[in-house]
Amino acid sequence: MNTAAAPTSTPVAFTAPADEAALIASLPSGFRWGVATSAYQIEGAIDVDGRTPSIWDTFCRAPGAIDNGDTGDIACEHYTRMPADVALIKDLGLDTYRFSVSWPRVQPHGTGPVNPSGIAFYDRLVDELLAQGIDPWVTLYHWDLPQELEDAGGWPVRDTAYRFADYSMLVFDALSDRVDTWTTLNEPWCSAMLGYAYGVHAPGRKEYPAAVAAVHHLLLGHGLATERLREAATRPIDLGITLNAATAYPASDAEPDLEAARRADGMGARLYLEPLAHGRYPADVIADLAAGGVEIPVQEGDLATISAPIDVLGINYYFSQKFTGFGEDGRTVGDDGLPISRTLPLNKPRTAMDWEIVPEGFTDLLVRISRDYPDLPMVVTENGSAFEDVADENGYVADEGRSAYFSSHLAAVASAIQQGADIRGYLAWSLLDNFEWAYGYDKRFGIVRVDYDTQARIPKQSALYLRDLAQQHRNR
Repeated sequence: MNTAAAPTSTPVAFTAPADEAALIASLPSGFRWGVATSAYQIEGAIDVDGRTPSIWDTFCRAPGAIDNGDTGDIACEHYTRMPADVALIKDLGLDTYRFSVSWPRVQPHGTGPVNPSGIAFYDRLVDELLAQGIDPWVTLYHWDLPQELEDAGGWPVRDTAYRFADYSMLVFDALSDRVDTWTTLNEPWCSAMLGYAYGVHAPGRKEYPAAVAAVHHLLLGHGLATERLREAATRPIDLGITLNAATAYPASDAEPDLEAARRADGMGARLYLEPLAHGRYPADVIADLAAGGVEIPVQEGDLATISAPIDVLGINYYFSQKFTGFGEDGRTVGDDGLPISRTLPLNKPRTAMDWEIVPEGFTDLLVRISRDYPDLPMVVTENGSAFEDVADENGYVADEGRSAYFSSHLAAVASAIQQGADIRGYLAWSLLDNFEWAYGYDKRFGIVRVDYDTQARIPKQSALYLRDLAQQHRNR
């Protein structure tokens, strides 16, 4: 492989804050090193072996929903190339692989018995991982709701939570003899808000009260599944959930700015953390929602179910933001009578997603969670970046920017650990370039380049960087 440096089209004006030796020395023994993917983004084979459509199959066919009209129909052909992809993880010396299970592949239509052909794929995947010495980490839901359940109302409808628990048991029954770590949901904020409030993700609805109902029913589904999986377990397992969270900085000490940051933190983090950890929704968030005429549809016993004990909290982090409560005209209340909240730039370098690179926000977030929720061990279940990768004649990408991103954010994790945060691993997003939701295939997050014309896989510089870090940590 040609490892000569190739220029990136987007200069990256930041460097890692710690050298590799210091970084490795600061991470605890037993620290996980891994990668993450999701089913719809890599598997393809959408109509193979009994799989039925998900909301993303439907959304991809809505005119203008996805950049370039892309779909996940083929994606990375992981469904047929899985053994080679597992071999890639092995070659990179990583010990953990977090993947999601496709609900409509395992339980077509979202109801009824398990689909033997569908679950057989994940059965083979788990066996392949274990044979290569890689720990399988299952995520039960990464946004691919069966379309029939959306037709019945989707996550805003309470019954979907019960359907999720039923589906979860089908997967658990098949794989629990070999899988130790289980995540119920990936990023319920995205499922609820991007899918039902803002309409930029499947199913593409713009109904804010429905989105708030979806938040509650996603969390209820998590709790129901957690209770049932725990009861059914015949050996020790770790159960958890993954949240996408960030630090919300106020633009100043002015009260409107402090309030804007509080509201952002309330809807983005505490709306999920408080019921999971303490069995209650934050009173200030309930009041904020009520001011807009929205209520959380809690029924008796729901919060006890949602707060069923978990063993690990997954944290996905990409960026943090600064908030102001002042409009550009200086007003603090909008035409709708509600307080103004808007973001201001932190004046940091940006990725190809136009996301600011804020590793210090990562440290602040992890330390804050460890302080406010001290009984929740954490694993970084996603962290990564998209850049304008430029491949050389051999398909190799010298992605210095992505390597520096990983280094700076691993240093941020190490800083949080030094401040007392219980963080037990780091899973990079993502193993492969893949279908990046509404952005289609234009945005590349992979540490392994995928040539979409040939499906060839070529590890990037960042993959080799993570490989070397993991090896140094293991050998220290």
